[in-house]
Amino acid sequence: MDYREKSEIRDGMRIDWDMPIPMDDGVVLRCDIYRPIAEGKYPVIMTYGPYGKWLHFEDMYGDQWRRMCANHPDVPSGSTNKYQCWEVVDPEKWVPDGYVVIRVDSRGAGRSPGVIDIWSRREAMDLAQCIEWAGTQPWSNGKVGLNGISYYAENQWQVAALQPKHLAAMCPWEGAADFYRDMAHHGGIFCRGFVQDWSRAQVYTVQHGRGTRGFKSRMNGDWVSGPETLTEEELGRNRRDFYEDCISRKLATDEYWVSRNPDWSKVKTPFLSAANWGGQGLHPRGNFEAFMRAASEQKWLEVHGLEHWTHFYTDYGLSLQKKFFGYFLKGEDTGWDKMPKVLLQVRYPGEKFVERHENEWPLARTQWTKFYLHPGDMTLSRKPQSEPGSVTYAGLGDGVTFLSEPLAEETEITGPIAAKFWVSSTTEDADLFVVVRVFAPDLKEVTFQGALDPHTPIAQGWLRCSHRKLDEKLSLPYRPYHTHDEEQKLTPGEVYEVDVEVWPTCIVVPKGYRIALSVRGKDYVYPGEPGEGVETLGKVWTGCAVFTHDDPRDRPAHIFGGDVTLHTGPDRQAYVLLPIIPEK
Repeated sequence: MDYREKSEIRDGMRIDWDMPIPMDDGVVLRCDIYRPIAEGKYPVIMTYGPYGKWLHFEDMYGDQWRRMCANHPDVPSGSTNKYQCWEVVDPEKWVPDGYVVIRVDSRGAGRSPGVIDIWSRREAMDLAQCIEWAGTQPWSNGKVGLNGISYYAENQWQVAALQPKHLAAMCPWEGAADFYRDMAHHGGIFCRGFVQDWSRAQVYTVQHGRGTRGFKSRMNGDWVSGPETLTEEELGRNRRDFYEDCISRKLATDEYWVSRNPDWSKVKTPFLSAANWGGQGLHPRGNFEAFMRAASEQKWLEVHGLEHWTHFYTDYGLSLQKKFFGYFLKGEDTGWDKMPKVLLQVRYPGEKFVERHENEWPLARTQWTKFYLHPGDMTLSRKPQSEPGSVTYAGLGDGVTFLSEPLAEETEITGPIAAKFWVSSTTEDADLFVVVRVFAPDLKEVTFQGALDPHTPIAQGWLRCSHRKLDEKLSLPYRPYHTHDEEQKLTPGEVYEVDVEVWPTCIVVPKGYRIALSVRGKDYVYPGEPGEGVETLGKVWTGCAVFTHDDPRDRPAHIFGGDVTLHTGPDRQAYVLLPIIPEK
């Protein structure tokens, strides 16, 4: 087959196109190497993933690129932008600083042959071998760093657990870590919207073998998914069905999920974990879990807002990355050793963020505060229930909302959240969609530009009641951790105690605003006008972007469509536990 395997000098860099990296099973992966023209040994910034190393950012993600450049002119400045690629670094902003940038097309994607098996252990092993290959090349100083968003972040946790010796540092930017809990089965509920829509729109469209029926690269004029062109039948044989793999594996103990999860005791690489407050449904949970559980002695947590792709490319994100990698890959005195362990962009209504440095996560000064549910008047308050009460809603319906009185003072909520309910159902199961919300004095809801959706609520959590079993070792008062190792069906009419993990958040709620808790039978829907989506994943979004849980195979109406009742009382205290942060 006709691979490019060409080296040329362009735009102040030496670019080696389509270089081969042989794997232990005989498959040869293809990478592009962007490096300084001058001879020498340089540190490496590497990514490995399925989005096509020759596919220009604009050619599939035009909406995202145009909005980002319009709102953040620092992103396109200082570069010709000829080599911009979705969710990876711009080599023109790294090579001049003395880095080698390597992009590897993952097995079965782009220019690399093989079978696509998303986030598999085989992929992690491939990445480990790519790291070791890069660490021993004549232009390498032996130190390899991993830096990228989403897919290019998520496999960093996996490969770090394999401990390749040339992996010196990594920056997983908005990267899930537990593919069962963080992505495919939120609280045990299948997330069809992401699993199916994302894999078909963003991965299979650049599968190796699409060839002349795929994209032509504006970087070099060749085929992004070439060099061969396969039939649809051949393409089908060269990929696992990600949707079927995910929906058919209901428990986290399935080997499919276990093989994809990192062993946190073996993750010892220095890392900067960058999370997004608005990434509900995929991106923040893994970044927080990794920071708390990884064995690395040198680890930092950064949390920001705005769209999922934005801050990785802004001067803010770029300077953080270079300060981190300069210290670990080059041995430069960048001041990173004096960086606070936790860097928060604290969120206020109106897309306002204020930077604050902290020493730990969750914050040690947190005042863990219970807000109790009162079904009698549908209120939320710090006063426990004194008498029995209940409220019933349709199991596949909009549910119920409990609203606090106007806050007497400005209140910061920053950290993980937990909710406790006492639940009965008229059927053998029930799905709980839990939403923490904030309302202005005029009762207009406060939402944010999330990682994807422009109307993202303050925080969300999910639980399938038959998955209520807790892991006693890993559960914390503020972060229930479910085993997801068996289904414990409900007896209709019987009341069960359940704990719901609500993903971490940050919001400074102004005086006079109200806090609310919604318990629903389906995904959150923003009460205002729908928001504008992006061309790759849907033109219209209604509050959850692509992270929707609407697959009838997973949620048949005869099981999940019965009435659900929330019970309260002196011996059934139902509440949401909020992390209230006092001023320093």
